[in-house]
Amino acid sequence: MSKQSPLQIVKAKFESKEKLVAAVQALATEELFIDRVNETKGLAKVPNKKLLHLHEVLTTVKEQFGSRAKLVAAIQELEKRTKDDGFKTRLERLSTPALLDQHGAAKRRAGRAAKAKPPAPKKKVARSKKAQAKARA
Repeated sequence: MSKQSPLQIVKAKFESKEKLVAAVQALATEELFIDRVNETKGLAKVPNKKLLHLHEVLTTVKEQFGSRAKLVAAIQELEKRTKDDGFKTRLERLSTPALLDQHGAAKRRAGRAAKAKPPAPKKKVARSKKAQAKARA
């Protein structure tokens, strides 16, 4: 079985591109989406693949976090930078898909840090008084 094209996925899930655009516009509220769409062209001119990705990202953010602000707070928590206002403003400027990618990367980093073993303590080396004096010099 071959991989479906974006048009085939749109027709299977939404029946038409207009319904997909309507679904994305319904999800693209102020709390989930920064509107950077060209006003003259709109979402109708955006390729199917990008619309499908945007729909997937917006539904994931809405289900897991509820809003962009909660997603930003979750990233700050994972990075242990909850009081860093500069970091927060930088995150707020990012698009929702970029924020979701940032959250995934922070989650992986936090998981690796939790699994990492603490370094083993150094073994004491027995030295004679002459060797200790030489090591200090």
